[in-house]
Amino acid sequence: MFHVKHPEDARGTITPHTSPGNADDTPLARELADLSARRRALASVSVSLPRRTRVITVSNQKGGVGKTTTTVNLAAALAAVGARVLVVDLDPQGNASTALGIPHSADIPSVYDVLIDEFPFADVVQTSPESDRLWCVPSTIHLAGAEIELVSQVAREHRLRRALTEYLETATEPPHVVLIDCPPSLGLLTINAFTAAEEVLIPIQCEYYALEGLSQLLSSVQMIQKHLNPQIRVSTILLTMYDGRTRLAQQVAEEVRSHFRDEVLGTVIPRSVRVSEAPSFGQTVIAYDGNSSGAVAYREAAVEMLARGDVNKGEDS
Repeated sequence: MFHVKHPEDARGTITPHTSPGNADDTPLARELADLSARRRALASVSVSLPRRTRVITVSNQKGGVGKTTTTVNLAAALAAVGARVLVVDLDPQGNASTALGIPHSADIPSVYDVLIDEFPFADVVQTSPESDRLWCVPSTIHLAGAEIELVSQVAREHRLRRALTEYLETATEPPHVVLIDCPPSLGLLTINAFTAAEEVLIPIQCEYYALEGLSQLLSSVQMIQKHLNPQIRVSTILLTMYDGRTRLAQQVAEEVRSHFRDEVLGTVIPRSVRVSEAPSFGQTVIAYDGNSSGAVAYREAAVEMLARGDVNKGEDS
């Protein structure tokens, strides 16, 4: 298991230390002191990395919940603590590729070539300019037509899994974590992602209708378990776009925790201008502004994910 050199609360999040004697006791001062303490705690944290690659699909059939944002920022945060991370961009929009600074024009070998033409993963993996431990299998515009083309393919639901398995078995230094970014719909691309993974990470927006579509997603996971991939399960739920000043956000967080006590991370991702700005610069928030509240929160979430390991499977990661 992991050894963390700082106090933790019951949910495994980093507990900040603030000075009770701070004379400047305004809300902003308290917020800055808290953020500073969290940064110091992260600087001293010690983690151990998984002995076996964790393959995690990031999915939510409701749009606008921070799915791609969560994928790329968690990936960058995991790489920052020493993990080798591979992001598979399975969304035809290619936003994850953009955020990681990966070229993904129509002539670039991509995940489309893996799924349709059986290219090896090794031929399409690119290294992100942010870190030599952060890799990406990009998406291109061709992926938009892959749903139709996959219909006639042999073993159409297992093509990503077969390619990924071969890559992990032959790679000199396989990734510690694979994160698959899905489109916000249950088509053959998402089914390929579910079939290739053992874990599902669900980002949930802390706003009205937050749980909309979640029951459908859970039903989809159960269907995949029954027919295609018995190992897959929801291991992690991450609350995103959290605004602690609003009662609504607090109520949503309480409701999600009451329904999914074991899966929800203690860390929540706040609403952050820096998180929103970073993709337009072709960067994750970790590279764009690593000291911002959003970057700190994603780094805490990454540490918590590693520390928890795959708790639902009971493995000593």
